[in-house]
This record gives sequence, structure tokens and C-alpha cells, in this order.
Amino acid sequence: MQVDKIEMGTVVDHIKAGKAGKVMKLLDIGEKYPHRVAIVLNVPSKRMGTKDILKIEGKMVSQEMANLIALVSPGATVNIVKGGEVEKKYEVVLPKEVKEYGKCPNPNCITGESGQRYFKIDRDGYRCHFCERLFQAEELV
Repeated sequence: MQVDKIEMGTVVDHIKAGKAGKVMKLLDIGEKYPHRVAIVLNVPSKRMGTKDILKIEGKMVSQEMANLIALVSPGATVNIVKGGEVEKKYEVVLPKEVKEYGKCPNPNCITGESGQRYFKIDRDGYRCHFCERLFQAEELV
């Protein structure tokens, strides 16, 4: 299988197998996205066993947005491509604070009415600012 290289955009590599769809949703890549998107699922990987890869033409992912990818797939790498070459490469890290994104897993929490805000409390755990519920990062998405 061969996927063309992109001239300008973002390649998200080392996504946990089966999580590419969640990463696309997080990056707001849907059926109305006007540029090419390549999704490769369950690719063999020495590091992970299997992984997913996304190539997104025309979208430059900021460091802040890339770190939100860590909520879905810690250890993913983001490559910013310009002129057909990788200009920047970084591994995503869980943000210390998440604002205006995600949904508190507590169905009684007021975050739907008041905006979202979560604080990292340990390696991959977060606390809701409003209801103070503790949960794992992946539960936000």
C-alpha cells in the first residue's frame, strides 16, 4: 500500500490502533474537510505492535492541539510538513490543564452549562474543576 506524500499539512503517527477516528474528531476533520486525508489503520509497528497513521493535507496542528491528541493516544507523534519535508516533529504530552474541550464523565456535572475545565493530577488522571470527579484522560473524549 502506498500513500502519497503531502506538500503541506500534518502527519500524526504512532496513534493507538483503532483510535484514528477519535483523533480526526478531535482535530475537527470530518466529511466536509476540503483537503486530502489519508487514514491508515492497523499498520504493523515494532514499537507498538500495530498503530494507526493520519496524513492531513492543509492543516497545521499547533502544539496545544497536538497535546490534546495525548488524551486519545499518549505517545503519538506529530510531524508538521512544509514543502514536502518534515519541518517540526514532536511527541504529544498530556496537558496540565484542559479548557473548553471534553465532557466530564459525571452525568450530574454542570460543565455542559458552564464550560469545561480539567486539571491533571497524576500521570494520566484528571480532576473536573466543577464537580471534582477524578477520571482517566481518555474518558474526556
